[in-house]
Amino acid sequence: MSNELHVAIAGATGAVGIEMLKTLENRNFPLSKLSLLASKRSAGKTQTFKGEKITVQELTRDSFKGVDIALFSAGGGTSKEYAEFAVGAGSVVVDNSSAFRSDDEVPLVVPEINAVDVASHKGIIANPNCSTIVTIMALYPLHCAFGVKRIFASTYQAVSGSGAMGIVELERQVDEITAGKQVSKMVYPHQIAFNVLPHVDEFLESGYTKEEMKMENEARKIMSLPDFKASVTCVRVPVLRAHSIAVCAEFERPVSISNAKNAIESAPGIDLNDDVANNNYPLPLGVAGSDNCQVGRIRQDCAFDNGLSFWVVGDQLLKGAALNAVQIAEEVAKL
Repeated sequence: MSNELHVAIAGATGAVGIEMLKTLENRNFPLSKLSLLASKRSAGKTQTFKGEKITVQELTRDSFKGVDIALFSAGGGTSKEYAEFAVGAGSVVVDNSSAFRSDDEVPLVVPEINAVDVASHKGIIANPNCSTIVTIMALYPLHCAFGVKRIFASTYQAVSGSGAMGIVELERQVDEITAGKQVSKMVYPHQIAFNVLPHVDEFLESGYTKEEMKMENEARKIMSLPDFKASVTCVRVPVLRAHSIAVCAEFERPVSISNAKNAIESAPGIDLNDDVANNNYPLPLGVAGSDNCQVGRIRQDCAFDNGLSFWVVGDQLLKGAALNAVQIAEEVAKL
């Protein structure tokens, strides 16, 4: 591609779209033009990029003429409806929804792990699920060192993973409780303030949720490990931003803590924060707003012969979504 590219963001007024805009600016992405697209309801609003106001245009089938890369973050339905028109206009689509992740013809990419897969795209590249990305950023370096077989994991997912209304709901409920008022619920089926909900996404017949199965299915594709297994419980917690995951992993080869820490320290995009003697370990408050994920509490798992347990935290709006998408776009720009 040329040195400077015309990039469009579909879903530019949403939480992830706004982060995509900021990330393009922060990483000084080589732009010739930036188009911001959203629903008819949001058209006419303005967003600021490098000090200049850009007017949001209505997303239509004709929005992608001359666009080199289209970053989609407007939901799976929108992606399924409009991605084909973007590809037809010559754009490369980087899609943040679940619409194409399981499609064998669509690469599913975390650039630190499988950037090489970008070159095999046929017009669309999928961004993995946020909790999958955060988990795999810590798991993959350990896999390279020891060969992962399976994991058991529990996620602690921030309310911003439900979009802006998740944040509004938590803050409103806290205010209602402290004022002695009746708690109102609109986003979640139960009160989220001062509570945790073992319920993220829709339940399947198996008893797992769609979110929980994404971890196994997507990690298999990203790491090219068709036999990888993951048993996951996804939990929504009253945290504004950044997802946390507790992982117990079993490996093919004997593990050591020193080799595990060395593997993490030499891997891109993940920082080791593991000094329990001084109460240093990853926290959502410390990771929110950061590009890199953090991992700590690394210890030998007492239930597996070749096992490690660890705690990983990442900003799901950045590395879990917007940053990963822009990193994929950077790889596309190299082609």
